Amino acid sequence: MQTVNIHEAKTHLSRLIERASRGESFIIAKAGKPMVKVTPIGAPTGSQVRRLGFMSGQVQVPDDFDRIGDGEIDALFGGDA
Repeated sequence: MQTVNIHEAKTHLSRLIERASRGESFIIAKAGKPMVKVTPIGAPTGSQVRRLGFMSGQVQVPDDFDRIGDGEIDALFGGDA
């Protein structure tokens, strides 16, 4: 992602807006410190990208999931605990 300083952003605002409208995000920095991120309207945000539960009902986790491989792990670490 491109970072531009405030002076460059003011000088080339039309060009930067055109690039953002094509889907390219960029960051505007002040004295090298990132201040804002410019993204096109309609671009997915963090909350839109995370789709929790989208596979609900399609995956089955065995009841003993947290105990799978206990014997092998105990043997590897010499456990008789």
